[in-house]
Amino acid sequence: MSRVLLIEDDAELRDVLGMALEDAGHAVETAADGNEGLRRVRDARPDVVISDVNVPGLDGFALTRRLRAAGDAMPILLVTSRDSEIDEALGLELGADDYVTKPFSTRVLLARVDALLRRGRLRAEERGDAALSSGALAMWPDRLEVRLSDHPVEVTVTEFRLLEAMVRRPGIVLSRARLLELVREDGSVVAERLVDTYVRRLRKKLGTIDPSFDRIQTVIGAGYRWSGR
Repeated sequence: MSRVLLIEDDAELRDVLGMALEDAGHAVETAADGNEGLRRVRDARPDVVISDVNVPGLDGFALTRRLRAAGDAMPILLVTSRDSEIDEALGLELGADDYVTKPFSTRVLLARVDALLRRGRLRAEERGDAALSSGALAMWPDRLEVRLSDHPVEVTVTEFRLLEAMVRRPGIVLSRARLLELVREDGSVVAERLVDTYVRRLRKKLGTIDPSFDRIQTVIGAGYRWSGR
């Protein structure tokens, strides 16, 4: 299921488009202005963003500019009521992936969204770096890369594998012994309490970026689990 963020200040249109996207099988989050939309982008890491150009706070052009300046390649589709080639050119020059002018049919919008999602999947497959994601956390196993709210997190190979083992099993309590099995994969004997050291390091690194980070939960007497909320 793909995650779509819809940024639209017209409540009625937001509801109509949100329902259409959900009926098409997408998980939808909405925002009524650009500033809220930017927060949702950073927190939820959707697969595609649909933003009206004229939303208050941070308009669609400014949102696109902000994300691209930060190096964020997330697919963006801009929507506007202004039928102007200049507006369309500006949006695309700023880094938007597609542009739809009102009025439009929901069928057209859904087709554009599906095309962006397919394009994104193809690019990821070509690079061999499809991301594993959970909320604001994204991981690329082929590159051993971790980002939280689009900020890079420097981790060791063992820390990466430990984090990956938990993220791939949200809500499941993993004992220290089981985590070591998943991380080491070579049958070597290692003190189970070493897992606590790795967890402390991960919490510190992730907490430096987001002080409220609490996704790695300790289950007393049992082990650790990744909160999949």
